[in-house]
Amino acid sequence: PRIYIAPTMSPNAFATGRNERHAAVCCTQGILQILNARELRGVLGHELMHVYNHDILTSAIASAMATVISYAAQFFMFFGGSSDDDDGVNPIAAIAMMILAPIAAMLIQMAISRSREYEADHDGGEICGNPNYLADGLEKIEYYVTHSPETLPDAKPATANMYIVNPFEGTGKALTKLFSTHPDTADRIARLREQAREMRVH
Repeated sequence: PRIYIAPTMSPNAFATGRNERHAAVCCTQGILQILNARELRGVLGHELMHVYNHDILTSAIASAMATVISYAAQFFMFFGGSSDDDDGVNPIAAIAMMILAPIAAMLIQMAISRSREYEADHDGGEICGNPNYLADGLEKIEYYVTHSPETLPDAKPATANMYIVNPFEGTGKALTKLFSTHPDTADRIARLREQAREMRVH
């Protein structure tokens, strides 16, 4: 894939594209300043595996399905059931479905996104030769994201799901995690450390 540098100080990286021939990997100026060569190698391994595993396409399909479910729930609300009052749709159930179906669809979409992050971490750890490289990089990125608020104005909420670490994840609340596109960074690091022990690398 083509590699680009984004002129922003928010330390992050992301991949986009539907397949290997139509893809791009982007690093920000911020990440190039804070990571060493090994850590950057781990991060790029993670992003390349998103491309190889077609995760961008998977995310697009999950998003489309969530949209379809939301519209189907609204259609059921306004057009479902019989015109006969005795056989008609329960209005309370219809309203509940219209509200809950899109939320359920969104939760499924976010869960798929988090599972793809774990997979890219694991495969990226293998392709770069040492999962500790990515773990060390994630630790640095997480620190700067949570301790350097001056970088946040450069980060855009609309593209936060594309980043290797969500630049807006700081709260750590359970409800926030449910709707997050990324797993907890500490959990990702712990898994990578365990993978490195299994691979017997330091």
